[in-house]
Amino acid sequence: MRATDGERPNAPGADAARVARFVVVGSSGAGKTAFARRLAARVGVPHIELDALHFANDWAEVPDEVFAERARAATASDGWVLDGNYAGVMQGLTWPRAEAIVWLDYPFRTCAWRLLRRTVARSWRREELWHGNRESWRMSFASRDSILLWLLRTFRRRRRDYEAAMSDPAHAHLDFARLRSPGDAERWLESAVAPRRGAGA
Repeated sequence: MRATDGERPNAPGADAARVARFVVVGSSGAGKTAFARRLAARVGVPHIELDALHFANDWAEVPDEVFAERARAATASDGWVLDGNYAGVMQGLTWPRAEAIVWLDYPFRTCAWRLLRRTVARSWRREELWHGNRESWRMSFASRDSILLWLLRTFRRRRRDYEAAMSDPAHAHLDFARLRSPGDAERWLESAVAPRRGAGA
């Protein structure tokens, strides 16, 4: 495993350009999906959003075996950029086939602000996400399932879990890029990942 840290100016090595299978992880609100889309376009491989595979209509969560089969089918190609956590399923399914984990390890205040801004915008526009699902004001702010409460409950645990994953021998084949700010993410995307010929930057 070669772990890199966005705090070091020369962090991810030039050989990251060869990587064709990335998993983008991080806390809610970090911007995993937006980052993964840009990364996929840059290297010219499909982007896969795990939330779209995990949820059915009316925010119903599909059984783990269905979720795993969907993820297996979606990642059947040689190259892909996957975004989302779901460690209980994905670390045994897609991580063994991945070449790099990109961890958007942003401060809590950054994730919270981004999440609040995104949630307000989605609720206001009644934006459809997947399978007819939309975020509502009540769901986002006045429910036990509020995405903001979810961030509060999971932020520290997720950081501990990914720190442990970086040192787990089961993941020794993976490169880890731990990016600690949006600026680090921009620099990594521009300097460590070379666009493939014909791919959009």
